[in-house]
Amino acid sequence: MSVRVFVGLGSNLADPKKQLQIATRALDKIPATELKTVSSIYVSSPMGPADQADYLNAVAELETALGAEKLLDHLQSIENEMGRTRDGRRWQARVIDLDILLYGKDEIDSDRLLVPHPGMHERAFVLYPLHEIDEEITIPGKGQVAALLHTNLEGEVLKKLEEKLCL
Repeated sequence: MSVRVFVGLGSNLADPKKQLQIATRALDKIPATELKTVSSIYVSSPMGPADQADYLNAVAELETALGAEKLLDHLQSIENEMGRTRDGRRWQARVIDLDILLYGKDEIDSDRLLVPHPGMHERAFVLYPLHEIDEEITIPGKGQVAALLHTNLEGEVLKKLEEKLCL
């Protein structure tokens, strides 16, 4: 049985558009998983330290037969292969960030994974690409993405790039 999953992609280092493209291709190679679509790229101001470059963000829709934590293993492997480093500090500049935003309608709270992704319902750089993919998406416990776009959002979206990531 497959599950509809949404993954957030973000980068602000080492040619961010290229990094998103590499990550998208890697998502398409995850076993027992099909990359269905990817949103446009959105430019957003950084959350946290302001002395870093703007981010490029997108959302990918997947269908997977993998469990949530097994999918997380694959996402972290992609991040590691792309040069992502973790030093424990939040909101630092990064080559790539891949986050499970939604895993079906499941709510997951484990030592390794929180789904829906914490704060996603308040972040413009997540909601706009999600809405682009499917206007009817609902975030469990928070509401429909279309309605959430009209609330006070963090992570200002500066612009939407007209080009899309290649599938």
